[in-house]
Amino acid sequence: MQNNAWLIIAVPLLGAAVLLLAGRRANGWGHLLGCATVIASFGYSLALFASVTEGGPPARSLHLFSWIPVNALQVDFGLRIDPLSLVFVLLITGVGALIHIYSIGYMAHDQQGRTGSANTERRRFFGYLNLFVAAMLVLVLGNSFVTLYLGWEGVGLASYLLIGFWQQRPSAAGAATKAFVMNRVGDVGLALAIFLMFAHLGTTQYAEVFARAGELPSGALLAVTLLLLLGACGKSGQVPLQAWLPDAMEGPTPVSALIHAATMVTAGVYLIARANPLYSLTGTGQLVVALVGAVTLLVGCVIGCAYDDIKKVLAYSTVSQIGYMMLAVGLGPAGYALGIMHLLTHGFFKAGLFLGAGSVMHGMNDEVNMRRFGGLYRYMPITFATFGLGYLALIGFPFLSGYYSKEAIIVAAFGEPGWRGWAFGGAAVLGAGLTAFYMTRLMLMTFFGERRWENRTTADGRSFHPHESPPVMTGPMIVLAVGSVAAGFVFTSGDRLVRLLEPTLGELHEGHAALPHSVIPVLTLGLSALGVLLAWLVVGRRPVPEARPQRVSPLVRAARADLYGNALNRAVAVRPTVGLANGLSRFDRAGVDGAVNGLALTLGATSRVLRRWQTGFVRSYAMSMLLGGVLLVAALMSVGTL
Repeated sequence: MQNNAWLIIAVPLLGAAVLLLAGRRANGWGHLLGCATVIASFGYSLALFASVTEGGPPARSLHLFSWIPVNALQVDFGLRIDPLSLVFVLLITGVGALIHIYSIGYMAHDQQGRTGSANTERRRFFGYLNLFVAAMLVLVLGNSFVTLYLGWEGVGLASYLLIGFWQQRPSAAGAATKAFVMNRVGDVGLALAIFLMFAHLGTTQYAEVFARAGELPSGALLAVTLLLLLGACGKSGQVPLQAWLPDAMEGPTPVSALIHAATMVTAGVYLIARANPLYSLTGTGQLVVALVGAVTLLVGCVIGCAYDDIKKVLAYSTVSQIGYMMLAVGLGPAGYALGIMHLLTHGFFKAGLFLGAGSVMHGMNDEVNMRRFGGLYRYMPITFATFGLGYLALIGFPFLSGYYSKEAIIVAAFGEPGWRGWAFGGAAVLGAGLTAFYMTRLMLMTFFGERRWENRTTADGRSFHPHESPPVMTGPMIVLAVGSVAAGFVFTSGDRLVRLLEPTLGELHEGHAALPHSVIPVLTLGLSALGVLLAWLVVGRRPVPEARPQRVSPLVRAARADLYGNALNRAVAVRPTVGLANGLSRFDRAGVDGAVNGLALTLGATSRVLRRWQTGFVRSYAMSMLLGGVLLVAALMSVGTL
């Protein structure tokens, strides 16, 4: 079965090719094919996972063909079958299949101002979804950094197409371009890291790089780990490259769920975890990863408290939760497996929350402003129940999935020596309290309180009539809600997931926590309860104004401006780049073009002067020759006298 593991990638890739090339002939059944390919890939992945966990080799590299045979650069295209890659494959194909099924209902009548039919647009959308899944599978299954880079760039392309799917909207086109450009910044870091590996080791294959990692000079090793982190920051929306992630909400909601829950944003965490043999050799590299994660989790929480757009609140929640994962993998052997566990539990509850947000939008004529919601629990009971379970899992309610994974990361953070334990543990606990605040605020504004939509109409004059989504949408939401409840217990029971990942990530090391282990859960739950209480005091016990208040504190103003992340990017990167481009353009016009044009004018003027000598009369030419001869003789005679 492992010899045919390439089918996991080939099936959705073939589906994407058929859907994008078949044209209108596939309109009637294209969405069904898109779902069938991912479901088939998930089924094969389950069977492969069972064969590996039932006594098969813990890791195997499957050679497919020679990809880049260029002198010293010999790159084979192959797959690495091990527990780390397989758990990612199951998450990508499993949650991806649910999102595909959900999209059948969500995109059934999509037009968004297009000239084509709804079936044409839905077929193309499913083609992009299949392409995204196939690229993500190449990323996690590749057996070398170059193969990973192929999937990395494929995911970037597919995300550009999906975020900008409604390209007739300037905001969607701009968001897609922003995501593509900011990801390229991180991609440069990943590419440079690969170049350094090849320059020092002569290979990019995982097995060879990790076996010879000790041969890397300390400076080169640190550079490689920091450049890999830069790539991870771009793809996973970590500080300072997080600004593209909330703007990606301009795409259809299933895209938000696919990008923010199970696939693209987890690629950076996968990269750091996969390269754990490199990071385990450099404490500085690990420390920088943990610092980036700690800062990002707080930045995401603070900004999430200030937004009224339901999808953007969830987007910044993703930024924060990926920060927890980066913090965990930055703790080294004490956190590699814990970061992956939180990644898996997050895949369930965050996908469920995004699909729930899409269900709310479906029932509210695509409205996203939570100030125009309220009282929806009566009209959308299934959405409310599934969304509520995802909310409880996210804030770390006891014995739901998020509780197990987040609590383990907080304990591991406090286990770091010296100031690191207090700094990382304190940031993680504070993030838990802020998460409880902004998510409770979201729940209260959306599902409880007065109905602020009763006297409103849509752009085309229709009144709001909230309604539950069809079963094709609520079905996947129910499945994800079950995962939000049970996944954490399944992963932690008997240390099942930690033991499964040991062959790839090594044995989990437990540090000596700065606080007693019995105190940390009480502290975390206490701050989470305080966050819930504050949200109720701010939102739950008083009417929600439809217009957001303008007289707010400087911190709220900063949070509404994304903590000036976009302004910083414009000041540091955009304006200097645009200024350099304008300067080069002016130099090109005034310098290069000026020199060329000046030479042309000079030659033209000279030719006009010389042309006057060409009269066409023989006597004029004879006189010129005579004068020239006289001058020549005179010159020779003057030289002779000297």
